Amino acid sequence: MTALQLCYVSAGLFFMIGLLSGIWKYAGIIQSNDATAPEYVSVLHRAALLYSFATLLLAQFVQLNPYSETVKLWAVIAVVAFFVFAQSTYLIHALLKDTDNQFRKPYRLGGMQLPPFIIHTAMILLIVAEIGGFLVLFWGYLQTLL
Repeated sequence: MTALQLCYVSAGLFFMIGLLSGIWKYAGIIQSNDATAPEYVSVLHRAALLYSFATLLLAQFVQLNPYSETVKLWAVIAVVAFFVFAQSTYLIHALLKDTDNQFRKPYRLGGMQLPPFIIHTAMILLIVAEIGGFLVLFWGYLQTLL
């Protein structure tokens, strides 16, 4: 699979998750006394829609980037993998109904309490991968302007 194909497949899957989680969100709203969906159902829905368009932006920078297909593919994998990781945590919290804020201490996942280093390490890796992956694509484009 090429970097561009990965971007488009990811965009389609994220958009479909956004649409389907919108049904789940609506069901939560109509079943709620205060007409609100569970927090992580809403987060899952919004993030999936945003990630779908973010991966289209990645696709554009893949096309404008002069680097090798291998470099572009690994840059896209880094970003998309952590988009998937984030979506997975939102889905888990939505299914478990265990929190309305995954960063509230103590950190919980279902009935388990997670050590802070797991949360902070995951966030640092996410930051490095998402920013690093995009920076590779963006920097390549900037080099074409020089």
